[in-house]
Amino acid sequence: MSHRTVAALAASGLILAAAALAAKEGYTPPRTPWGDPQLSGVYSNDDETGVPFERPAQFEGRRIEDITAQELVLLNKQRNEQFNAGVAGTEFAGGIRPPTHLIFDSFERRNSRAWLVIDPPDGKVPPLTAEAVQRRNQPAAGLGRGVSSNVNPIGPFDSYEDLGLYDRCITRGIPSSMMPAGYGSYYEIIQGRDSVALRYEMIHEHRVVPIDRGERRPHIGKDLHLDLGDARGWYDGSTLVVETTNFTARSAYRGASEHLKMTERFTPVAAGIVEWKVTFDDPHTWTRPWTFAMTLKQKTRGEQVYEYACHEGNYGLRNILTGARAEDVRK
Repeated sequence: MSHRTVAALAASGLILAAAALAAKEGYTPPRTPWGDPQLSGVYSNDDETGVPFERPAQFEGRRIEDITAQELVLLNKQRNEQFNAGVAGTEFAGGIRPPTHLIFDSFERRNSRAWLVIDPPDGKVPPLTAEAVQRRNQPAAGLGRGVSSNVNPIGPFDSYEDLGLYDRCITRGIPSSMMPAGYGSYYEIIQGRDSVALRYEMIHEHRVVPIDRGERRPHIGKDLHLDLGDARGWYDGSTLVVETTNFTARSAYRGASEHLKMTERFTPVAAGIVEWKVTFDDPHTWTRPWTFAMTLKQKTRGEQVYEYACHEGNYGLRNILTGARAEDVRK
């Protein structure tokens, strides 16, 4: 890695450290014409690709706020070297294992943190409840429960129901659609007086969140469930809060139940930098609520959210099933 790259990583670490300090000192964002904190714009968290979800063993006993900017610079250097020396995925068709530069958008990650889970303080997702363990061991049949079929990437593929919602171009689910995936990691926040729209490049999903001012309006009836849930938003000081309930069991995050309540907090911490915190509360799945956080960086050079040309019934789905039938004949 060149001295220039190391210097860039160091500068990035210092910028993010300055942003955190500004947040602690009370950064005041600009306002919309009607008085809400200004959040509109196109953002990316592509630089957060490769951040471990939970606290790595090397930081046992430490809190995320204890990690210094200098340590983060070294972490980024190690992660970049490992990333660029590796290959994308495990194996593609015909035994091809392409290098990362043929798959991913960029090759220099500037991670803003050492790991993502900030609560509990140990940086670990809480244990599953007994109910959730039983649900995991006896998954519901039909219509591909779960967003991805990566849990069983080699089949059997007897029907479209054996593939997840992501593979079928229906949804990557939330918050997964806003998690960096090597490509498609752009998002847009569009603010209005009465609603906020959230656009995701991945699967090109779009959420319209009504904004409550004063009294909170109730969510839809408990018997109605949506793959992206039912969202309600409000402002808490400079933070946009989005509370989502009424998920379908097939799309709820990390195998949660339809009782999941997900609360997102979008907080501008410095010019062009938003901290995105997501809290999950589902007593049917985890023994306590938990939260992860990630940095979103605003794009200022005309970048936009492009079309994600993926649809149900795509060639990938047909070819997977055709290949599985050809394998059946061969056997």
